[in-house]
Amino acid sequence: MIWTRCGAMRRLHRQQANKMNLQENTITRLRVARMNDMGAFLDAQTGRTTDDVLLHRDQQTAPVTVDEWVTVFLYHDTKGRLTASMRLPRIDVGQIAYAPILHTTKFGAFVDLGTERGIFLPFAEQRGSLKAGERVWVRLYEDKSGRLAVTMNVDAAMQEIALPVSGVTRGDEVVLSVYNITEVGAFGITPERWLGLIHREEWPRTLLVGETVKARVTYVRDDGRINASLRLPKEKAMVSDAERILTELRTRGGMMPYSDETDAAVIRRHFGISKGAFKRALGNLMRRGLVTQEGMETRLCVEEVDPQ
Repeated sequence: MIWTRCGAMRRLHRQQANKMNLQENTITRLRVARMNDMGAFLDAQTGRTTDDVLLHRDQQTAPVTVDEWVTVFLYHDTKGRLTASMRLPRIDVGQIAYAPILHTTKFGAFVDLGTERGIFLPFAEQRGSLKAGERVWVRLYEDKSGRLAVTMNVDAAMQEIALPVSGVTRGDEVVLSVYNITEVGAFGITPERWLGLIHREEWPRTLLVGETVKARVTYVRDDGRINASLRLPKEKAMVSDAERILTELRTRGGMMPYSDETDAAVIRRHFGISKGAFKRALGNLMRRGLVTQEGMETRLCVEEVDPQ
């Protein structure tokens, strides 16, 4: 998935090739000096043929001829030699993409944007821990030395490409791809380019940056964005939460050290729900005569205790 920032101009890093400025992770134009069975050798303009850069035939997306100028992406091969490929990044500087992680190192990760060996994602530009195979939102940029790299800091770019929500009402289901997580919650974007927020209290489980989830719209905001939840509506959630409490009680032999007087943080940590949801579920069980409360404890009625 690739989206362009509004008004972004295509920018290739086109350098005048010489010994001092040919470097990995850049895009440049070089002249084909000669060819052999391996492929084409590109003139590094150092005056020495030993400095010429190999464009292997496997890295050619179209036939090339001697004296032709070709646009290539430069990278280091497995032996550390500067090598060229006609497979360029599929996005331009300033654009964003939802792309897979190829592999990680102690310095960062490499993201698959269509180039050989991937584009470097520095550790300082990451959000959360990453694993090979995961997909994340990234933006292509040039670092201080002119090399291409990507960052997971895509908030501004997302706001620029976002569209106002339309045809959606409370209770509708949307698909959100998470691009950032803060203390407030998880920020995501839909395939329609709508921006949404899932507050932390609306998570029944931990979310990860890059994860795609189905969420229920809880509020359509005046600014054209949505608030959403991964939890069931209160009525359905109460039934699910009540069953969770019963399971907890049965596992503990009919008593648990939690009640409607228990601290909200403890409830959330242990049950993964808000204290309000816990109290609704507990009240439902008490009205049904399935549990009783005694101070800080909740007990199953005798007939509900599983036989040993």
